[in-house]
Amino acid sequence: MKISELQMKDVIAMESGERLGYISDLDIDTQQGKLKGLVLTLKGKAMGLFGKDEEMLIPWNQIVNIGADVILVKKTGYSPVSASQKSDSTE
Repeated sequence: MKISELQMKDVIAMESGERLGYISDLDIDTQQGKLKGLVLTLKGKAMGLFGKDEEMLIPWNQIVNIGADVILVKKTGYSPVSASQKSDSTE
């Protein structure tokens, strides 16, 4: 599966049905070559119209299912992502 295919899917919190946002990036462990999680741009902040985009990291172990149209995730274990964390994790 390509990242562009993942980016088109809604990310939904399984417990509440809340749409969390869209995938903007992947968190990859380059040492081990493994996917650590998904970086989401939070809904309502797309395009950075009112400042910087807010992002959230969903750890890989919190992903329940990747379906045809949506990605279901558990609503625990999320953490905000700062620009420095994002650049550190993708290097």
